[in-house]
Amino acid sequence: MRRLLIAVPYLWLLALFLIPFLIVFKISLSDITLSIPPYSPNLDLSAGWSGLVDFVRALDFENFVFLTQDDLYWKAYLSSVWIAFVSTLITLAVGYPIAYGMARADRSWQPTLLMLVILPFWTSFLIRVYSWMGILSTEGLLNQLLMNLWIIDEPLQILNTTTAVYIGIVYTYLPFMILPIYAALEKMDDALLEAAEDLGCSRLEAFWLVTWPLSRGGVIAGCFLVFIPAIGEFVIPSLLGGSDTLMIGKVLWEEFFSNRDWPVASAVAIVLLLILIVPIVLFQRNEQKAREAEG
Repeated sequence: MRRLLIAVPYLWLLALFLIPFLIVFKISLSDITLSIPPYSPNLDLSAGWSGLVDFVRALDFENFVFLTQDDLYWKAYLSSVWIAFVSTLITLAVGYPIAYGMARADRSWQPTLLMLVILPFWTSFLIRVYSWMGILSTEGLLNQLLMNLWIIDEPLQILNTTTAVYIGIVYTYLPFMILPIYAALEKMDDALLEAAEDLGCSRLEAFWLVTWPLSRGGVIAGCFLVFIPAIGEFVIPSLLGGSDTLMIGKVLWEEFFSNRDWPVASAVAIVLLLILIVPIVLFQRNEQKAREAEG
C-alpha cells in the first residue's frame, strides 16, 4: 500500500507531463507536410530498432535552429518574460496590502474576506476577460466614468494596448498572490510586533524587521504562481492586447492553428517549457525549505 501511494503521483506525472512532453518533442523533430496531421514524423516506431537507428542518424534540430534565425521568436520570448515580470511586481504591490489587511482583520471577518478573494473563480475565466473588453473599450464603463467626472475630455485608448494586458493579468492572477501571502501573515504572532515596538521600533521598522521576513515565503510563492503562468498566457493578450502586443502564447497559437506548422510550434513549446523549468525548480526549492522550516 505504501508503494502504491508513492507510485500514484509519479504515474500522474508520467501520464500528464512526461508522455505529452515526449510527443511534442517528437513532433518538434519532424518535418512540415500537407497532410493530416500536418507533419511527417522522422521516428517510425513500427520499424523497431532499425527505425530508431535511422532516426538517430538523421537527427537534426532544424526547427530549433529556425527559432534562433527569426527575430519574431526570441523577441516574443523576451517580451513575454518582461510582461510577466512587470505584471508580477504590480500584482505584488496590489496583493500584499490586501493580504495584510485580511490577516489583520477581525477573525470573524476573515472567512468573508477570503470568500470575496476566491469569488471570481466561480465565474468562467473567459467571461471575466471578455468583461474587461467592455470596461476598457473606447465606449466602455471606465472611459464613461472618467468623462462624466470631467477627468478626461475624450476617451482613452486602453483596449488593444499592453496596458490592457497588464490590467488583465493583474486582475486574473491577483488571488494567486493574495492567498499565499495571507496564509503566511495569518500565522504570524502579533506579540512579535508588540515586542518590536516595545524595543523602540516604529511601526514601519517593525513591519520591515518582523512582518516582511515572516511573509517572505508567501511572497515568493505568490510571485512564482503569477509569473509562471503569465509567461505563456494566450487568452488575455489575444483579447485585450493589440497587434503590437507580442507574447509567446499568441505566437504558439498562430503557428499551430493559423500557419499549421506543428513542428515549429512544438519547438516553440519545448523552448518555453525549458524557460519555465528555472522558476519551477526555484519554486519547488522554496516550498521544500518552507516545509523543512515548519518541521
